[in-house]
Amino acid sequence: MGQPTPATDDGWWRSAVIYQVYVRSFADGDGDGTGDLAGVRARLPYLAELGVDALWFNPWYRSPMKDGGYDVADYRAVDPAFGTLAEAEKLIAEARELGIRTLVDIVPNHVSDQHPWFRAALAGGPERELFHFRPGRGEHGELPPNEWQSEFGGPAWTRLPDGDWYLHLFAPEQPDLNWAHPAVRQEHEDILRFWFERGVAGVRIDSAALLVKHPELPDVTEGRDPHPYVDRDELHDVYRAWRAVADEYGAVFVGEVWLPDAERFARYLRPDELHTAFNFSFMSCPWDAARLRRSIDDTLAEHAPVGAPATWVLCNHDVTRTVTRYGRADTGFDFATKAFGTPTDLALGTRRARAAALLSLALPGVVYVYQGEELGLPEADIPLDRIEDPMHARSGGTDPGRDGCRVPLPWAAGEPHAGFGGEPWLPQPDGWAAYAADRQAEDPGSMLRLYREAVRLRPVFGDGPPTWLPAPDGVLAFARADALCVVNLSDAPVDLPAHSALLLAGGPLDTAGRLPRDTAVWLRA
Repeated sequence: MGQPTPATDDGWWRSAVIYQVYVRSFADGDGDGTGDLAGVRARLPYLAELGVDALWFNPWYRSPMKDGGYDVADYRAVDPAFGTLAEAEKLIAEARELGIRTLVDIVPNHVSDQHPWFRAALAGGPERELFHFRPGRGEHGELPPNEWQSEFGGPAWTRLPDGDWYLHLFAPEQPDLNWAHPAVRQEHEDILRFWFERGVAGVRIDSAALLVKHPELPDVTEGRDPHPYVDRDELHDVYRAWRAVADEYGAVFVGEVWLPDAERFARYLRPDELHTAFNFSFMSCPWDAARLRRSIDDTLAEHAPVGAPATWVLCNHDVTRTVTRYGRADTGFDFATKAFGTPTDLALGTRRARAAALLSLALPGVVYVYQGEELGLPEADIPLDRIEDPMHARSGGTDPGRDGCRVPLPWAAGEPHAGFGGEPWLPQPDGWAAYAADRQAEDPGSMLRLYREAVRLRPVFGDGPPTWLPAPDGVLAFARADALCVVNLSDAPVDLPAHSALLLAGGPLDTAGRLPRDTAVWLRA
């Protein structure tokens, strides 16, 4: 077993660069085409050279993989496709020796339909109380208990042969837990302790605002306040109890909290609840200077009253990759309007992704980097017969799903499958080897080299908030400590502000020394 994290908090998480590892697609250590913990361990030197402070792992637990591991069958076991618990403990310890902490993903809203609790519930045991079973509506109970819809499309209820229905806000293979039951709460506190005792430094909480449901499960109607299952007040008692556990180990939380109300959002970040929460406003903002500045200002204002650091995210395992997103028309990205075959200018998208990387890394707080973003990977088109994401099937094929951002990484240009390992579980596009890490490591102008240098230089911005500087329309310019960040989102090159040195540029300046469009620089004042 790895060494437990000491029950102290040195504040490392307030300004960390955290790298997201989607294990299945990171690196394949045993040649079976599926990424695994052995592959991650072999690539720890790469991650150390990138300079990241921590790794956030998507679920590596035993799972039928009906939703990429977010259908957990056993939280205390590593899925055999990824390795063993002993390997996970070695990975945590080896990463820590390199100065890299580990965060794991917890999915408290639901479990797999193969979880022992749910199997016992189906057999009629008392475990039925740990879920939401209800009789149906209609003369013969043929209608779902309410009109709630799944996040993946279609009804949020499935009927069993005995006539009862069970709730699943996601896929049918992911039954929702009943958080009003004390056994559910106790089990999750025990799970936290299990992983903290193995040296895990923190936890990312999936769908953190959805756990608690109104006991009567009423329909969702316009204007209903509070919502029957989003952001209910009872949730804060859950996270206060979790925080007490985390504080014993000096561990931290980041919540996946999607809320439009800034005041409600900030409540999750009070000193006795979660340490941080993801900032989805910034990630989904279009490539527009005014809107990005407003997102930055609003984010910092939301966090200030509770003293929590902001988080900055450009992409994750659920979102179209940054290069592709920014290479589309200047309408930004709408999570509800993903479509097949959207025309993309990859050269434009790459320039903007480089600029966005420098922007996010210059801001105060925590930065999350999804694997492959440091390689400038675009979204991949997945053949219809290879798509595994349940969002595709549940939408009747209208939603392409999220597999396009989950394609296995290219490591070595001259090796089979671009050095990933065996034949990948998702097909790599033609030309994927051009993005290989070994090739980029040798190219001073590559995305990988840009990320490495930006992470190395990031401390020049100090700890304080940004001070916005006068700038032309379409240009973002701010100072922190004795460093400046300038991002040109306008239609023409712009002059740089007064400075003593050029620290880092997302691309070359023009012949007149001006900053081209869709380019960012870091300057010393």
